[in-house]
Amino acid sequence: MLVVGLTGSIGMGKSTAASRFREHGIEVFDADAEVHRLYAGPLAPDIERAFPDSLTDGKVDRAKLSARLVAEPQGFKRLESIVHPRIREGERRFLQAEHARGASVAVLEVPLLFEAGGYRTVDVRIVVSAPGDIQRRRVLQRPGMTEAKFETVVARQIPEAEKRARADFVVDTAGTVENCNSQIDTIITKLQAIRGDAYERFWRG
Repeated sequence: MLVVGLTGSIGMGKSTAASRFREHGIEVFDADAEVHRLYAGPLAPDIERAFPDSLTDGKVDRAKLSARLVAEPQGFKRLESIVHPRIREGERRFLQAEHARGASVAVLEVPLLFEAGGYRTVDVRIVVSAPGDIQRRRVLQRPGMTEAKFETVVARQIPEAEKRARADFVVDTAGTVENCNSQIDTIITKLQAIRGDAYERFWRG
């Protein structure tokens, strides 16, 4: 089974690309969705201990936590030490389930694929990318987003040029959804000729 890492900075179009993979019957593990699930209960006590007063009704309040991290960026390392091991567990369960059902390709959608080292444990790395001005415009249109939050997120990620240079495939998402989908279709065709060993090396056990 080929393990594909799909990544890109905030506002670059990961969700659009992931949807296209799913339309082809290729399952995608959404790391952001897993974080939402963990914040809703399983990790709430741990995060409350690390970041007091970050819960609302027993769940992590993302607005409160985000405000705390904007004011205290060094807290990201503490948060990552809590969250990343659980994300890794979720990825392993997902890949093992996909392997068991006979999937030939499975995708891990991970925003910090390069930054957190996950690029080492996949066979193929796909980066979705768009010019910075387009990214900024998209992100600042999101409810509750501010310039400060945007800059904090971007500061945690490696430069866009470096991501593109380290990718096996780059998807330009500056244009239409149809154009993005066409690029994903071409990549899926090319994936059929690639043999990977990441699952056996990193995920089976």
